[in-house]
Amino acid sequence: MANEGGLDMTTKHTAPDDYLGREFVIKREFAAPRERVFQAWTDPRQLAQWWGPEGFTNPVCEWDVQPGGKIHDVMRAPNGMEHPMGGEFREIVPPERLVLVCGALDGSGKLLFELLHDVAFAGHNGKTNLKIRSRVTLTTADANQYLGGYEAGMTSSLKRLAELVTRPAQPLVVEQTYHAPAARVWTALTNRDEMKRWYFDLAEFKPEAGFEFQFAVEHQGFNYVHQCRVTQAVPGRKLAYTWRYAGQPGDSLVTFELFAEGGQTRLKLTHEGLETFPALPPFARSNFQSGWTSLVGESLKQFVETNDKPN
Repeated sequence: MANEGGLDMTTKHTAPDDYLGREFVIKREFAAPRERVFQAWTDPRQLAQWWGPEGFTNPVCEWDVQPGGKIHDVMRAPNGMEHPMGGEFREIVPPERLVLVCGALDGSGKLLFELLHDVAFAGHNGKTNLKIRSRVTLTTADANQYLGGYEAGMTSSLKRLAELVTRPAQPLVVEQTYHAPAARVWTALTNRDEMKRWYFDLAEFKPEAGFEFQFAVEHQGFNYVHQCRVTQAVPGRKLAYTWRYAGQPGDSLVTFELFAEGGQTRLKLTHEGLETFPALPPFARSNFQSGWTSLVGESLKQFVETNDKPN
């Protein structure tokens, strides 16, 4: 079991009789501005990507970042086990300092232990020095044996944080030219019956701002439910919709732009916000690159150049 910012609770550690009052100090430098690091500590969507050991996710990550704001987090281990955490914020000084208390909860929702974290962010030359001072304010006999793993667990979490704040935020762009008029390509992008022949099989689709749709894709034994909402639709020219995954942090935007070039059409696909998804292999930028290249560079191209519109 893992909890409390990456505290490894699967392994029992040699521990004194009682950790109450014990203080831990962890320091780390990040190659990112402190505003960026502070944001990763205060945006629940980003917290969900790094809070916990490697391979863990946070399907529930509710951090109300204000004095007295509650913290409720559920960490999911690679084996599917879930481990809840609760707490609250005590003090917030952007982008310099955070004070919060949080700890692991047992099956009945009671605290197994609690730590008071005082997190300081110091910036210099585009980098950030982070200092976490954590003091055990509550513990139980069942929890003492695990608290010895706190430093290793938090260090693992901060490694994931470093990967997040230094990850490039550049959008993914894929372009393709089709030997087909823009109106033909637009129909393929927006007609549900045509979309299922080269894209995904949607229950319904309307190129109207505000229209919501979803579809599921199975990958390596996991079912990923895609949730989308159309944000812009300019007939024959531009289509944009949000793109996220049910039960996962992160939110992105996919935009299709069409440019008529003689009797041909150039499509420019832009996928922004990939850096907000979990830093896990299924959400790697390379997977999106290969996926979109296959869809618009092969499937859509073949479809609009060799198929007539349905009657």
